[in-house]
Amino acid sequence: MKLLNKSYLRAKNIKLIIFDVDGVLTDGGLYFSDEGMEFKRFNSLDGLGIKLLKQNGIEPAIITARDSQNVAHRMHNLGIEHFYQGQENKVLAFNDLISKLSLQADQVAYMGDDVIDLPVMKKIGLPIAVANAHELVKENSCIVTDKKGGHGAVREACDFILKAQDKYDNTMNEFLN
Repeated sequence: MKLLNKSYLRAKNIKLIIFDVDGVLTDGGLYFSDEGMEFKRFNSLDGLGIKLLKQNGIEPAIITARDSQNVAHRMHNLGIEHFYQGQENKVLAFNDLISKLSLQADQVAYMGDDVIDLPVMKKIGLPIAVANAHELVKENSCIVTDKKGGHGAVREACDFILKAQDKYDNTMNEFLN
């Protein structure tokens, strides 16, 4: 994990983390059957990481430009309550979200992979890019994960935030004892 701009200190204040879907929670591939059904591959490590953040008082949210029933199903399975689909202008959803949750922008992390994510990433406290993100996204992030989107990058970011907030060891001890 590549860390920049006092990212460890910034992570201490995070109360909300927003994820893009395609290229972050998935590998970015769009799979279609002959009948036009869309399929996406999600990583179970990422899913548990999101649940662990939520158990530790860090709210997860989704803002995605695409609109997909299988994404809605996955978010329901993960217990993600704040879920915005079809958001070409992600800043509008971001502003609505922080207003609803009464948060300041510096209390927010955002994990993205492409330039459509930059308008939100430039506003928040902890911008995070996946390893295979567009170069401009990496250049404008405090953290660049070692793992690619859809292959454990989200879990890597979740673990980092839990460690920065001194919640990681207690959380993992629950599984060891």
